[in-house]
Amino acid sequence: MTLVTCDLSVSLDGYAAGPRPTRERPFGDVVGTGEVLHGWMFDHAPDHADEIARIVDAGAFVMGRRMFGPDSGPWDLGWRGWWGEDPPYHAPVFVLTHHERDPLPMEGGTTFHFVTGGLREAVARARDAAGTRDVAVAGGVTTVNACLAAGLIDELRLHVSPVVLDIPGGVRLFDGVGRIGLEATDVRHTPEVTHLTYRRRAD
Repeated sequence: MTLVTCDLSVSLDGYAAGPRPTRERPFGDVVGTGEVLHGWMFDHAPDHADEIARIVDAGAFVMGRRMFGPDSGPWDLGWRGWWGEDPPYHAPVFVLTHHERDPLPMEGGTTFHFVTGGLREAVARARDAAGTRDVAVAGGVTTVNACLAAGLIDELRLHVSPVVLDIPGGVRLFDGVGRIGLEATDVRHTPEVTHLTYRRRAD
């Protein structure tokens, strides 16, 4: 059965990003936030090869507009994302937005599709595009929280860095989600990060 999964790197107190992201600082204006939360992926990649591979092992992806870029309002068509011409997804990516934009094909099989019909439409289109493979919610955390609140995520994989960030104005996992039932199915830890996997309870 096709699952909707989500991988998210967070601090011990649940922060995934700081406030006021820019093109130069995608994780907000608190210097070093991205390095603290994602250093395990880059500085210790061989120790976490399985977890890194699973992050992009999906048939389609859903992301919020702020995951694609920091701007709001009408599109700057010159902006093609933070990842260069060969983004890591290599599959269709459905970007939530209030502003229409033509699909953006990139190298490596990634095409960004811009969805103005809301979260459920984006997930439905991603399911259709993924076929028998899973759909992954790629972020950011506001979109992840919306998916959790709507009951759309089947498997949540958290990568918890051993740091308390306490970022004023930052964006935190589970803010505004309400009560949800999760079942822990896997855990693995290293000095840099603890990998936690949860499945949504059927009840």
